[in-house]
Amino acid sequence: MSSKYIKIMKEIKLRLEEGSLIAGSKLPSVRQLSEDFSCSKNTVIKAYDELEKEHLIYSVPKSGYYVVNEFQNATNEHETIDFLSAGPDKNVMPYLEFQHCMNQAIEQYKEELFTYSDQQGSYSLRVQIVKYLQDLQVFTQPERLVVVSGSQQALNLLVSMSFPNGKNNILIEQPTYFGFIESITLHQATTFGIELSMEGIDLERLEYIFRNNGIKFFYIIPRFHNPLGHCYTNSEKKKIVELAEKYDVYIVEDDFLGDLDPNAKSDPLFSFNPSGRVIYIKSFSKIFLPGLRIATVVLPPLMNNRFLRYKFSSDFNSPALSQGALEIYLKSGMFNSHLKKVKEIYRTKMQLLQEACESLLPANTHFSQPSSGFYLSISLPEKVTAKQIVHMLNEQHVYVDDASRFFLPEYKKENLIRLSISQVNKSKIKLGVERLAHCITLIDSRKKHITPNNFLHL
Repeated sequence: MSSKYIKIMKEIKLRLEEGSLIAGSKLPSVRQLSEDFSCSKNTVIKAYDELEKEHLIYSVPKSGYYVVNEFQNATNEHETIDFLSAGPDKNVMPYLEFQHCMNQAIEQYKEELFTYSDQQGSYSLRVQIVKYLQDLQVFTQPERLVVVSGSQQALNLLVSMSFPNGKNNILIEQPTYFGFIESITLHQATTFGIELSMEGIDLERLEYIFRNNGIKFFYIIPRFHNPLGHCYTNSEKKKIVELAEKYDVYIVEDDFLGDLDPNAKSDPLFSFNPSGRVIYIKSFSKIFLPGLRIATVVLPPLMNNRFLRYKFSSDFNSPALSQGALEIYLKSGMFNSHLKKVKEIYRTKMQLLQEACESLLPANTHFSQPSSGFYLSISLPEKVTAKQIVHMLNEQHVYVDDASRFFLPEYKKENLIRLSISQVNKSKIKLGVERLAHCITLIDSRKKHITPNNFLHL
């Protein structure tokens, strides 16, 4: 049986590689393959089960087996070292489990999923999210939650909305998530910045800005910051909330990677003022399935109706089928099982990346040291720019992110790069850092030898 089922797997993979089987193709029946390979039906089922575990095919009860996606040639994957992509690790996304939840949602809710649903989001899903948020030290009620089509929608709506404090200006960390910078740019919102490093922010400076600049809200990523990887301490979070309360400033807390925090005593900003000063946003995109486009926002009760009006003008309601499937996934306990697995994977990758940076990067290069999360940032030597590094590494099939887009124009730094561990093959992390270190050293040494006399000859 052993050799036969492996032979069947190799044959199917060969057809995928050649393109004779493409996404959605129905595979030969178990009976047909058992005849073709002169083996038992159990041998064929064993081969299909293994291919299903590799996420190459999926089964439909009473219908058969189908191709999940186009086959990716393994050689190309191994040639590429991807520190750029920021979505979840494709090898740990729970396709099969969630497919069962989708099928069950259709069976359980039927026509409810294909009509207009509750504008605030499915109530039964909100109940499950409330239970899930408790593990993140966010204690609230379903009535305060709104289900949104990804955290970006929530952020964009909050930028455009008026707030109860009657103020108009926005404060952001520098650097910060580029998607939020895009929203404030499109809405032409008056925005102030406060510098963030791995040592945190200047709290006296924060108080000065709160007191003097009519801040509507402070947008903050308190855990595993994008792009720095920075985490605030509980005492810093408590002080920030106290200052916001003192100067009537709202806080928009983007806790998109809070699930990955290995520190069980680390609390969100929301926990220091759950009554309504902190607006809490939680996305499922980074730790689960980005294509799901489901996130939640916990709002102060007096802002709920206004937010729903803005959401109505945007998309009326978020995808009902995704909501139903996510509810079943959360309720079944599968999400907790998935989360336990990905926490270990990302923590291990981040540790490997930090060890490689510590041993390989030049002494005049500085890097952040997050305990987990997706992102680690590197400050290059003064005369080395991120654009030079990105260009040189691209030629070697190593991809990193120029972090200049994470800054407002007046704060922009040209020598910061971001590395994401989410999709990089962990066996390639050290090699990628070796190539990065070589590029930094090469460019830096060239710059040091530039003088006014030889500049024109370079």
